[in-house]
Amino acid sequence: MFRKVHLRLSALCAGITIFILFVMSCGYLYISEKGLKDSSFTSFQNDMNTVLGNLEQQTVITHEWLTRMEDNRKYQIQIMDNDTLFLFNERNSQEQRATFDSAWQQYQEQFLIASTGSSYAASHVEFPFSITGKNYYVCAAVSERKSGKLQVLILMPLTQLERQIHIQRILFFSLNTLASFALFFFSWHFTKLLLRPLSENQKKQVQFVASASHELRTPLAVILSCASAIKNADPGEREHFLESIQSEGRRMSRLIEDMLLLTSADNHAWTIQKEPTEMDTLFLETFEAFEPVAAEKSVRLSVELPDSTIPLCLCDRERIRQILAILLHNAVSYTSEDGWIQLSLLFDRKNFRLSVADNGIGIPDSEKKHIFERFYRSDQAHSKKGHFGLGLCIAAEIVKAHRGQIFVQDTPGGGSTFIVELPG
Repeated sequence: MFRKVHLRLSALCAGITIFILFVMSCGYLYISEKGLKDSSFTSFQNDMNTVLGNLEQQTVITHEWLTRMEDNRKYQIQIMDNDTLFLFNERNSQEQRATFDSAWQQYQEQFLIASTGSSYAASHVEFPFSITGKNYYVCAAVSERKSGKLQVLILMPLTQLERQIHIQRILFFSLNTLASFALFFFSWHFTKLLLRPLSENQKKQVQFVASASHELRTPLAVILSCASAIKNADPGEREHFLESIQSEGRRMSRLIEDMLLLTSADNHAWTIQKEPTEMDTLFLETFEAFEPVAAEKSVRLSVELPDSTIPLCLCDRERIRQILAILLHNAVSYTSEDGWIQLSLLFDRKNFRLSVADNGIGIPDSEKKHIFERFYRSDQAHSKKGHFGLGLCIAAEIVKAHRGQIFVQDTPGGGSTFIVELPG
């Protein structure tokens, strides 16, 4: 499923960006080509002013001058004196003559017929002209002389301008194509990063359901087995089976409560009720509650509080008590007899630092980054019945709701030290 979503999101993201890129490129290309054409036409007009100015100053128009003009300027020139074609133009091909005739005809239709009060609109005029797929700039000039009328038609093929525009279009298309591949590549990796949390969350949910099913299967199997055995059991044995059913039922109840608690946290429906709390008093109450539990296992439990008065902590009192209970319960479970556990409270500037240290079996470095995951239990804890691997995860969620942090360190000499930092 995520593969299809990944592909579609990549195509959508890249497609929209590429479409915008092509639209902007086409707009820029249009403006650029229009600027090239306008600049080329303006340059042609300036050249024609120069050429016609030189032509006006000459009393004799030689073939050499005309040839030089055509070779150097890449112009095609036709001159008629009193409607008689110069001998220079006799060498023109039939196609060239047809081109000149069409240009003269367009000139007469656009400029002479449209003019009023005069046989000619101006001494010369420039305009674009096309014939049989070829484009030109045309300059048509008429000069009245004492000897008669001189008509000049100059054509400039736009081959070079069109080649420049063609090269520019190919360049833009190539760059846009490369940019499209780059954008799709970027979109592919970008959407992959966006979908990664969702994919990981789905994997965690699947793992959560699988682990929860596994954890529920064992007590359920015991309950069903005991319920089946009660039918043929003696009165004395029935009491034992009933106690087992009740014990496994409580175990399932604790597991379901923990799962519902984590589900509320996932759905952001988990609220905390913050109130000013005396942390030293809370520590003493928790210490007194767990002192008999530790003594039952011959574990020495101690508490260390600040010597000076500390300010009140704005937190959810019961949730913080729950964190301490989880950490102390784990410490008692994984600390051998005659071991020790120390509950400490420090206040540093604006932060409260809560720690539970023990000299128990400790946690390998390779497992430290996993212990706050759901249903995770180290190898040493697999035999501990009643530990579902949800306690530390719940503690981490509570700390997160308080915008604090929780982490674990090795206790000097062996064991583990869990540290919780809360803002004041």
